[in-house]
Amino acid sequence: MIHIAHWIGGAERPGTSGRVGPVFNPATGEQSAEVDLASTAEVDGAVAIAKEAAKGWRSASLSKRSAVVFTFRELLAARTGELAAIITAEHGKVLADAAGEVARGLENVEFATGIPHLMKGSFSEQAATGVDVYSIRQPLGVVAGITPFNFPAMVPLWMCATAIAAGNSFVLKPSEKDPSAALWLARLWAEAGLPEGVFTVLNGDKEAVDALLVHPDVAAVSFVGSTPIAKYIYETGTAHGKRVQALGGAKNHMVVLPDAELDAAADAAINAGYGAAGERCMAISVVVAVGEIADPLVEAIAARLPKLKIGNGADAGVDMGPLISAAHKEKVIGYIEAGEREGATVLADGRKNEISDKSGYFLGTTLLDNVTPEMTVYTDEIFGPVLSVVRVDTYAEALQLVNDNEYGNGTAIFTRDGGAARQFQFDVNAGMVGINVPIPVPVAYYSFGGWKASLFGDSHMYGPEGISFFTRGKVVTSRWPDPGTSAIDLGFPQTR
Repeated sequence: MIHIAHWIGGAERPGTSGRVGPVFNPATGEQSAEVDLASTAEVDGAVAIAKEAAKGWRSASLSKRSAVVFTFRELLAARTGELAAIITAEHGKVLADAAGEVARGLENVEFATGIPHLMKGSFSEQAATGVDVYSIRQPLGVVAGITPFNFPAMVPLWMCATAIAAGNSFVLKPSEKDPSAALWLARLWAEAGLPEGVFTVLNGDKEAVDALLVHPDVAAVSFVGSTPIAKYIYETGTAHGKRVQALGGAKNHMVVLPDAELDAAADAAINAGYGAAGERCMAISVVVAVGEIADPLVEAIAARLPKLKIGNGADAGVDMGPLISAAHKEKVIGYIEAGEREGATVLADGRKNEISDKSGYFLGTTLLDNVTPEMTVYTDEIFGPVLSVVRVDTYAEALQLVNDNEYGNGTAIFTRDGGAARQFQFDVNAGMVGINVPIPVPVAYYSFGGWKASLFGDSHMYGPEGISFFTRGKVVTSRWPDPGTSAIDLGFPQTR
């Protein structure tokens, strides 16, 4: 049995809590490893090491930090296949999808290599007579990332690349369901020349999370996960004086107008609805079919489903792998049952696909038509291969549907009408908008994050807002006077 330890002080360290958790291969249902679960005392010890390491790393020049990140980028690019295989073995997503995850994470590393430019402040000469004023940005110290199971490499790279480049030490608490990618990244950082203690991996459950949230030496916490947990992370962390960005759940809508290109819209719905078995916070879970396009669109989506090959993500030609766990599979099945019970039309039933009876946590693709906003399959984030179709008569109804939803992570519109797309972009209440793009995840030099119940805090992730989150501003007012001109003046300082 493989044993997965922590990474503390530049080396793997077995846990001392006496608690471990199982790690499964979702494609077989067999336990593949056990992972140590950190205690509060272990968190305290690791943070102390990270705090000491942060002092030296902060003092390192921007050129030195950039060079380490550049080296890490080169190593990661060369070994993408190796990391993708680890992700597939523990998460279940197909190899091509896992490689795509690594590629998107790599983009964030590439953005972070520009830290000498990104950390530049501003300078005002002669703000007052003989006085200059300038701004600088400085790292926070020890910062933490708490990341979800569905992107075990990409989401940590969203956080750690920027945080480390900016001069912080970073403590990662990955999902205990698929922790091996985090340890792999730790070894790569060490190979790239990152000083010991600057990158830490603490495997664990709620005990480790709570210890990080209340620890006085952890300055900031970045989180991606479900909305209830995001709310808890935000409230607990901020109550203990921390800067927190907590990204929550989603119910992403794809609005398809009558003039949309039918085949492109159907393909997009399949790709965005069933990729990674629907276990994406940016997955399209609701297709909003407007007017006369509804019937042909639903028929086109349904016709494509039998062509999808479901199986072990490590096998060639597979389009969709298993869900993350047996419990989650049963939860998704419960949503399908609820949809059927509440009146949705089940056009494709993932419960009755022969793959669903095999070993592993497989579930076939499900398509539900005639879904209404009162149904559980509409109100809840399912996080599985279930696509719901809501039919409306007008663009205005579609917009209202999206804006009335409690979530505001991402949304998309498919149309050939530039005016309609422009109006949708202007009116819709969501943080990320796609125009004929079903999964509008921003490139690394913009920032990622939603609105409403999809985000707690006022900072989006990575990109320019990531730099701001992992640093704080300081303004310096400087004067170098001639000693002969010094005098006592108790009046308010003047600039003129």
